[in-house]
Amino acid sequence: MRSRTLTLLAATASATLVLTACGANSATPAGPGSSAASAPSSGGGAGGKIGVILPETATSARWEAFDKPMLTAALKAQGFDVDVQNAQGDVQKFSTLADGMISQNVKVLVIAAINGELGAAVAKKAQNAGIPTIDYDRLNLGGSSDYYVSFDNEKVGALQGQGLADALKDKKGAQVIQIEGAPTDNNATLFANGQKSVLQAKYDSGDLRLVQSQPIEDWNNQKGGQTFEQILTGNNGKVDGVVAANDGLAGAVITVLKKVGLNGKVPVTGQDATADGLKAILRGDQYMTVFKPVKEEAEATAKLVTALAKGDKAAADAIATAKSKDPKGNREVKSVLLQPKLTTKDGVKDVIAQGYVKASEVCGGDLAAACAQLGIS
Repeated sequence: MRSRTLTLLAATASATLVLTACGANSATPAGPGSSAASAPSSGGGAGGKIGVILPETATSARWEAFDKPMLTAALKAQGFDVDVQNAQGDVQKFSTLADGMISQNVKVLVIAAINGELGAAVAKKAQNAGIPTIDYDRLNLGGSSDYYVSFDNEKVGALQGQGLADALKDKKGAQVIQIEGAPTDNNATLFANGQKSVLQAKYDSGDLRLVQSQPIEDWNNQKGGQTFEQILTGNNGKVDGVVAANDGLAGAVITVLKKVGLNGKVPVTGQDATADGLKAILRGDQYMTVFKPVKEEAEATAKLVTALAKGDKAAADAIATAKSKDPKGNREVKSVLLQPKLTTKDGVKDVIAQGYVKASEVCGGDLAAACAQLGIS
C-alpha cells in the first residue's frame, strides 16, 4: 500500500501539465526482503499457482514498488508458483486477467480491485469455480470473499486527522480543505471516517474551519490538483491546512501551493510513505504521511493463502481474527487488520531503515543536507 491561493485562468493549461508530472508518485524499486518480480513467475511451486491482481500504477507507487515484489516473495516462500498482474486501472483488463486465472484453476485468487463492484463480480466468478478469494487491501462491498487483509483504514484516516490537528494546534480557526480518495473505494470512505473522528469536534468547536471536503474519482492526481485549485479559488485563495488522502494527491496539492508561494507554509497530509512523499516531507512541503508496512500485509496474505489452499478453514480463521463490516452485503468479513504509523520528518529515517525506500531515492541533490542532519545514509 500506499492519502493540496490559486492561479490565474491564463495559467490553467500549463498547470495541468505540471500536475500530471508532479501529482503521481513514480514507482521505486522493490522493498525489503524481496527481489524485483515480473509476472507471471516461472517454475512449478509445490503448493500450486496463486493468482494476484493489483489495480493500477498511476495514482500510487506502492502497488508496483511494494506490493508486487513483497507478495511474490512471501508467496514463493510458502512454496507457491505466483502470477502477479496489474490491471493498470483498466476495468476490462482486470476482468480479463481474473478470467484467465480462474480458467487456470489457481488455488487462491488475491484481488485488489479497481472498484468494489468489479471486485465483487470477480469474487463471484471465482466462487462459482470453487476458488477461494481474498480481498487484498480493499474490501469489496457486496462481495463474497470470505477473507480480507489490509490495514486498519479508519486508523489511517485518524492519523491523518491527528497529524493535521497537531500541525494547526496554534492556529485557531484555521481553514482546512479535504481532498479525499475515490468514492467507489471503500478504503477512501474509511479514511474519511477516521479523519472525521478527530477533526469533526474541532470543526464544531471552531478550532478549525472546514472549507470543503471533496472525493476524487479514481484517485486521479491531476483531477485532485485541479479540484483543490478550484476550491482554493472559491475561498479567495485562503487555506491553512490540507487533508490529502494519499501521497499522490498530496503531490498534486503541493504543486498548486508552489505556484502561489504557499508550499512549506500550509501543512499537507498524505499516505503510503512513497519516495516522493518522503522527499516532500524532508523539504517541508508535506507535513506527514502514513507508513503502512506492506511487507507485513504481504506475509499475512501468504499465510492465509496457505491455509485456504489446503482447505484448512480453521487455520484461516485463526489468522483472520478481526472482522470488517460490509454494509452493502449485510455481513462481517473475517479480516487481518494491521497497524499503520503516523510518520513526520523525524520518522523518515525509520521507513528507510526498514528498506521500503532507499536512501539514494530520497537523499540526493537538495535533500542531502536534510538527510545528513537526520542521520540518514
